[in-house]
Amino acid sequence: MQLITQEQALSQTPLRADERAHLFAARRFDGLEFLAATFRTHAYAPHAHDTYAIGTIEQGCEVWRARGQTLHAVAGDIVLNHPLDVHDGAPSDGGYRYRMSYPSLELMSELAASLTGRDGVGTPFFRDPVVHDPEGAALFARAHRLLEEGGDALAGEEALLRAFGAMLARHADLSVVSVGREDGPVARVKRVIEARYEEDLALADLARLAGLPRHHLIRAFRRETGLTPHAYLVDVRVRRARERLRRGETPGEVAAATGFCDQPHLTRAFKARLGVTPGAFRAAHAG
Repeated sequence: MQLITQEQALSQTPLRADERAHLFAARRFDGLEFLAATFRTHAYAPHAHDTYAIGTIEQGCEVWRARGQTLHAVAGDIVLNHPLDVHDGAPSDGGYRYRMSYPSLELMSELAASLTGRDGVGTPFFRDPVVHDPEGAALFARAHRLLEEGGDALAGEEALLRAFGAMLARHADLSVVSVGREDGPVARVKRVIEARYEEDLALADLARLAGLPRHHLIRAFRRETGLTPHAYLVDVRVRRARERLRRGETPGEVAAATGFCDQPHLTRAFKARLGVTPGAFRAAHAG
């Protein structure tokens, strides 16, 4: 069986007018490919990838053959194909909408090593090609949307690692260990976030600073602070925004100065933490 890219798999059958396929890549994951698609009649020929093919169904039902089985996936299910798994795919009952990703063996092995606390765990193996896991599916779909929208890069980077980590912990043959105290590395990362909150920080850079794998840093940071690195960054940005709004700066100026993508992004984060909009907060202090 010839190995093909997802773009090649899509091109084998033209899409109808009411079908959609958006293939995109994530810069912070070395060009890892993602697909957001709606298929009514489009069917894949049997093929294989040299990466995993992992995703979730958002609506409808997909039917496919893999590992010698005929399988069905619906909303809340996670699809887990290994590298070199020959599989096809077709709509059932009127079509389906789904989100897929094609992570490399190196990325999944990195996460498996972080979860088990040891290197050389080999190729992570998922026991079942499809599992019903609404919580895990929601984690993955959120990460996928963040990466597709391309706004907050750290949010997407962190969300995807957490989603893949949850899949490995729940559905792969791994012995997951708890994280220990990492107060020194976490403190170093906190200081960098406090000092460089307005920058487009990358989790990979923060992990190198901490001397920890990316996923391990997320788990350790949450244990020490109650927040993930991204959540802590947003919290710092809101605190700095509050200081500037007290001084009379406009919400637009504040959003640009504190690292938010735009003013609506600031407004959502600010209101979620303080219960009022930046404009209302500024007006109260102006009065």
